[in-house]
Amino acid sequence: MKYVLALDQGTTSSRAIVFDQEARVVSVAQREFRQVFPQPGWVEHDAREIWATQHSVALEAMERSGASAGDFVALGITNQRETTVLWDRATGLPVANAIVWQDRRTAPRCDALRAQGRSARIQQKTGLVIDAYFSGTKLEWLLDKVPGVRARAEAGDLAFGTIDSWLVWNLTGGRVHATDPSNASRTMLFNLHTQDWDEELLALLNVPRAVLPDVVPSSGVIAETESSLFGAALPIAGMAGDQQAATFGQACFAPGMAKNTYGTGCFMLMNTGAQPVASRKRLLTTVGWQGPAGAHRTAYCLEGSVFMAGATVQWLRDGLQVIQSAAEVESLAAQVDDTGDVYLVPAFAGLGTPDWDGYARGTLVGMTRGTTTRAHIARAALEAIALQSADVFGAMAKDARIPLRELRVDGGASRNNLLMQMQADFLGVPVVRPQVTETTALGAAYLAGLATGFWSGADQISSQWQADRRFEPRLPEGERVAKLARWREAVERAKGWARP
Repeated sequence: MKYVLALDQGTTSSRAIVFDQEARVVSVAQREFRQVFPQPGWVEHDAREIWATQHSVALEAMERSGASAGDFVALGITNQRETTVLWDRATGLPVANAIVWQDRRTAPRCDALRAQGRSARIQQKTGLVIDAYFSGTKLEWLLDKVPGVRARAEAGDLAFGTIDSWLVWNLTGGRVHATDPSNASRTMLFNLHTQDWDEELLALLNVPRAVLPDVVPSSGVIAETESSLFGAALPIAGMAGDQQAATFGQACFAPGMAKNTYGTGCFMLMNTGAQPVASRKRLLTTVGWQGPAGAHRTAYCLEGSVFMAGATVQWLRDGLQVIQSAAEVESLAAQVDDTGDVYLVPAFAGLGTPDWDGYARGTLVGMTRGTTTRAHIARAALEAIALQSADVFGAMAKDARIPLRELRVDGGASRNNLLMQMQADFLGVPVVRPQVTETTALGAAYLAGLATGFWSGADQISSQWQADRRFEPRLPEGERVAKLARWREAVERAKGWARP
């Protein structure tokens, strides 16, 4: 038997999954790492801890599989996107903690860019709205705020990367500094049309080109790992940001096919084909993947981002302490038939698509002493995840001019049947959960396996995709429309709260 190893480096944990040729999960290992909150609105990770946990779980998953290192034909990487690392090329040590995608410290800088009238130009080039979510202003902040760093960067002594680049650097002992177009397109420094770093944007954010990684195809052998890491040199053959990898793993290869991943946040991508589609509804235009198997065919997607999904359930557990484990939220929410007109807007890190309000903050509205219980709040939290996603898909259907016919779902919270039924109800279309919900890691495995001939092509991948359960909408159309309108009232009350 031969296998592919997928490294799935997420926001709160590092995982490794071994897949066989039938795309079945052979073994899994996972380890959480620390979340660092230096001050309100700031979120950081220790990049050294990310690498240490990712390496350890990879070894653990390989050992659990019972296979030897020589049985692995490829290694694929997928990662939390936008999180920004800057490190010393000589020592391999970060100059500071990584700034996480959720971090809002550069919101004032983004305000200034918008005030300068930069929005249209940046969106035209990058497909992105100006927001602190993306890597460009995070990198600029590190260059400006960490003492001595800018001079070292301009001298070529430092390397910038998103987490994929950081992993590749460590996997190759510092021999390779690379990223793929799906991750590069999340930096606000990458031109979708030229498929290269953009000199005008680098100058705007005062980023020296010397710190940037090479951009390589998402599917293709880019390097081999150091043999000392795993007992053999494994080909690093696939690389994509987590949401693009999940779209690939869901076999969304045709324009109009869409998926939603329910992780820390919710990320909805619709394949729009070989040309980027400019958004009029404040969605993101992003590279889906380039390749596969070395072919330079680029697939583009429209994307909507919900910042707080599984993280909302984490807040119920760790912040409010109304549940002991995340799994309890479904049974608690099911204790009531509705929320009693209570709405939770989980704008703890601002609002993403379609509002893009970095100053919005979390609100809980509609409470009364007579009706509001732990169960109502739990149900409101689940509804918030589904309602935010419904907002995004409404905008997406208008932009792409393709009606959504079904939604493929994955990620940890997709196993919550109540949430998936809510999602079908609020969208008004079927929600389909696959048998393999580890589609993010599977997408990375597929990209790597295609590059090494382990899988033959898109047709084989599509044939391996199998539905586990289909959730049909039950909510009458009038009630659905009224629910979405009431939700928007609640969102308006959350906007702008933290504005200076």
